[in-house]
Amino acid sequence: MKVEQIYTGCLAQGAYYIESNGEAAIIDPLREIKPYLEKAEKDNAKIKYVLETHFHADFVSGHVDLAKATGATIVFGPNAQPTFKAHIATDGEELKLGNVTIEVLHTPGHTMESTTYLLKDENGKDYAIFSGDTLFIGDVGRPDLAVKSDLTEEQLAEHLYDSLRNKIMPLADEVIVYPAHGAGSACGKNMSKETTDLLGNQKKTNYALRADMTKEEFVKEVTEGLLPPPGYFPMNVKMNKEGYANIDEVMTQGLHELSPDAFEAAANETGALVLDTRKPETFAAGFIPNSINIGIDGNFAPWVGALIPDVKQPILFVADEGREEEVVTRLARVGYDNAIGYLKGGFESWKAAGKETDTIDSISAEEFAKRYEQNNVLKVVDVRKPGEYQAEHVETAHSAPLDYLNEHLAELPKEEQMYLHCAGGYRSMIAASILKARGFDNVVNVEGGFKAIAETAVPKTAFVCPSTLK
Repeated sequence: MKVEQIYTGCLAQGAYYIESNGEAAIIDPLREIKPYLEKAEKDNAKIKYVLETHFHADFVSGHVDLAKATGATIVFGPNAQPTFKAHIATDGEELKLGNVTIEVLHTPGHTMESTTYLLKDENGKDYAIFSGDTLFIGDVGRPDLAVKSDLTEEQLAEHLYDSLRNKIMPLADEVIVYPAHGAGSACGKNMSKETTDLLGNQKKTNYALRADMTKEEFVKEVTEGLLPPPGYFPMNVKMNKEGYANIDEVMTQGLHELSPDAFEAAANETGALVLDTRKPETFAAGFIPNSINIGIDGNFAPWVGALIPDVKQPILFVADEGREEEVVTRLARVGYDNAIGYLKGGFESWKAAGKETDTIDSISAEEFAKRYEQNNVLKVVDVRKPGEYQAEHVETAHSAPLDYLNEHLAELPKEEQMYLHCAGGYRSMIAASILKARGFDNVVNVEGGFKAIAETAVPKTAFVCPSTLK
């Protein structure tokens, strides 16, 4: 028996490959299926099952393409109603895979079809659970993503409490927990950086598994402090439930190379968003006017999903040479299938063609401190998450979290110079590019973000600051 976790850091997502005696199962695969096909081929194994723990909201799964390519059976738990062919398993059903067994444990709460798969070894001993978004390391799945008119998040949390106590906690302490996500995912709020653990340790350390915890306490703690989910989540659920375009077709369309003239014409004719995926500091030094910077080396896909409201939006992109395929792949992972081409030769070809360019002022934390000392009424905008801001921030800073920047535009001054920062510089450059595209011409990015500012004498406070930009 072989069990392999395939972890993708930018999505904080874990897919799984299980092989036994020439048969394989893939759990919660990503959109691109080639890595799974290659693993099975290397093991001379046939992929028998594609197991889905639930209809994912934060990424588009590869289940449909993988089943078409291999003839494998797609499996969901009870209550799932996909529009494509799939096996809807019953609670307690056992699936044979080579010499091992996978038992279906229906664990509703995160969603009503949420299912945990219990792997039993060749001797029938419980070996591991693949818990999807039911149980994370240090946390449990948020219960507000499947809210319907007849089912509140409190009711979903009650289901989750019962699932954990009746299906998962009775299992042996030595059972391994393999969750669908780790720290950084929006599917929970307090996940560990660890991506696997023993169930016994989770019973001791996970706040949601306290033995003396009442259902009322659980509901309160699990629902407390939940931020609104990213706007692209419902569309990803729809795609996972109803199917989607073949990944090869998406790649072919997105990898259409365009000369500077053709790129400019396509932008004008289609109304496409121009997405620049280069490093923040490279972008600041020169970019195509009105383009948005979301660097490929950061949490690229989640930020695309959070900030581009329409997954059907046509996208033209600028990338470092050799990384074009990576950009299209990572867009497709979160359902952005409408990339229609990229700038051949990158930004250098745009400059060489004599096209118009723009820049963003970017200064060091030391220079920011100097200007702050000279004029402590600087307009400072902190685009970090509310919790980061509340923990400590520049004394006069205004909080405008990047996730909800569009909702804060009316609060921001267009005519005055505005200093933007995040924690390290990645998010603030995204914000600066968005503001530039919206006509805010006086933005200044603080390099190194709050981490660098913290090393200066700029006054800071750890309390929620009521200051505004008036």
